[in-house]
Amino acid sequence: MPVSQQRRGLGKGLGALIPQGPAAPAPEEETQPVESRVEALPDGTYLEEVDLASITPNPRQPRKYFDDQALEELRDSISEVGLLQPVVVRRLPGDGDPEYELIMGERRLRASKEAGLTRIPAIVRSTDDDELLRDALLENLHRQELTPLEEAAAYKQLLDDFGATHGELAQRIGRSRSHITNTLRLLTLPPKVQTRVAAGVLSAGHARTLLKVEDPDLQDRLAARVVEEGISVRSLEEMVALREEPEEERVRRAPTRTANPPQVEEWASRLSDRLDTTVKVNMGKRKGRIVVEFATHDDLERIISQMG
Repeated sequence: MPVSQQRRGLGKGLGALIPQGPAAPAPEEETQPVESRVEALPDGTYLEEVDLASITPNPRQPRKYFDDQALEELRDSISEVGLLQPVVVRRLPGDGDPEYELIMGERRLRASKEAGLTRIPAIVRSTDDDELLRDALLENLHRQELTPLEEAAAYKQLLDDFGATHGELAQRIGRSRSHITNTLRLLTLPPKVQTRVAAGVLSAGHARTLLKVEDPDLQDRLAARVVEEGISVRSLEEMVALREEPEEERVRRAPTRTANPPQVEEWASRLSDRLDTTVKVNMGKRKGRIVVEFATHDDLERIISQMG
């Protein structure tokens, strides 16, 4: 596998929140202990890209069975977009080349091996205190500008590896629970769609709209059309809604439907992006109507705050 593909995951998600270790020195270069070369978090944690072969599985891993299909899906995702969630390791004592013991991320380690990676991003811990590391990452999360996919990967790792809850995340980073839930759903999109989101050619609004489509192949085709044709979020929402609407209902509504002027559609699209939800603007002969959708009470509070 090309080196560029192996390194794409480094710096994603939690990797964007942790000081990174330097690149591995050339063999003839004089090296220093890792601890003296890295500006770590207060608890001694840092991010390093390490040789996958240098990681020893955790002998105390309580999980013995791993779903083959889920492992294959994770392998395919890693092959396509890289490892978004670093594994967590501790460095073993000893001279010579660094050796590590896995703390968290057995599935990611196995899937990375199957994907053919030789180096992967790892959070190297110098402490056994999970709570300190979790708190440091939560503290950094709300101060960082992450892409939607990086944000989703960070949320997932905090939930999976460090025992954080949706409520704790929401409170610590000043976001609603519904925002966290909707952002996490981006990780269920097909790898090719995730790649477009990571590259910035597909917005978070487009990605959330595609989540309403159940067919992964259709999600991928629609994403390609968005990029090629410059389709707005509002237009994509209409395309998705028309595909879900029964044909007889579509025919019944067709004669009475009045198309909105292009400027109104643009306003609706801008409102949707601003409020991070679906906004519909309907123009009548004498008056119009704006419809703002929300999922939960917390989501409504967030939207009202955005309006303010």
